Amino acid sequence: MRDTVKHQGLRKRLVEVLISKGIKDKAILQAIEKIPRHLFMDSSFEDFAYQDKAFPIAANQTISQPYTVAFQTELLQLKKNAKVLEIGTGSGYQTAVLLELGVKVFSIERQQELFKKTKMFLSKLHYRPKQLIFGDGYIGLEKQAPFDGIIVTAGAPFVPSPLLSQLKIGGRLVIPVGDKTQIMTLYIRKSEKEFEKHELGDFKFVPMLQKKN
Repeated sequence: MRDTVKHQGLRKRLVEVLISKGIKDKAILQAIEKIPRHLFMDSSFEDFAYQDKAFPIAANQTISQPYTVAFQTELLQLKKNAKVLEIGTGSGYQTAVLLELGVKVFSIERQQELFKKTKMFLSKLHYRPKQLIFGDGYIGLEKQAPFDGIIVTAGAPFVPSPLLSQLKIGGRLVIPVGDKTQIMTLYIRKSEKEFEKHELGDFKFVPMLQKKN
């Protein structure tokens, strides 16, 4: 679990890249500068860990591009102690970014192999989400709702209605919607029945899968 001066220098450079691409939130930039992203990846990718790119991880999934992580997190506009549901724990990198912001994270992963691996790994790094759950992200987490923010880290063919219903009034859902490429979509809950929708450009994610029975 090495984190060297070289790694730290590469993270500083990555933060400069993110600033140049329009990321402004200082707390998010500090989180990215602090978190050893190379540890969340296969050691064969270590030399590339601080490039602004997505890379493969276990179970045919990917660790998202740092810009995408920062962009999605920024859209949530989280305050300290906010309650956040993450759909797709994946490598745990996005989870760590959220935890660095001082929010309460509930995270769902449907790949058993990844769930077990990431659960152990996050605790080794002393990252403690409120709950890590092996389950179906399409149904959200009703018993912990409502949430200040919900972030989906896989491409969804449609917007699952349970996720919208589990948002607080004023809460935000950030979800990439589409098949081959996705449109980053932000929903802001205005009232019981009313949602404001914003479409924020094309992205590419692995597909959001439902849990098999």
